[in-house]
Amino acid sequence: MKKGFALVELLIVLAVIAALMAVATPMAMNAVKQAKASQVAQNLNALKSAAEQYVYSEKVLPQKIDDLKTYMSQIPEKYVLGFTPSASADNNIDDGTATIIIGYNGGDVLVNDVKKQYSAVEASGTVPVVLVQVSKWW
Repeated sequence: MKKGFALVELLIVLAVIAALMAVATPMAMNAVKQAKASQVAQNLNALKSAAEQYVYSEKVLPQKIDDLKTYMSQIPEKYVLGFTPSASADNNIDDGTATIIIGYNGGDVLVNDVKKQYSAVEASGTVPVVLVQVSKWW
């Protein structure tokens, strides 16, 4: 009697491994996708909180978006800050309110996936954004 595996036995083992990989790979990819969406949602929430904190601690509305960027120690890559399209970046905000847009333009997450993690997220095309309404209270 010879020791070792027959060709049929090896083919069966390879078929079983291939079937297990076919089942496990989509689940792993979905987990990675959800983890990225969760990270984006957490970063959007943190940046929103930082923008609100700027107004509460400095007791002034941001006159330029650079005021916010200077206040925040570090903005992660692929995240953008801006004012709503109706206000220019150099606009003096006379009515006591400002709306700041915080978005993620990495292109590697879907807006709906991020919205499942953080309900304040809206879509601006294919970019998940959060609108931050700040106003003078003093």
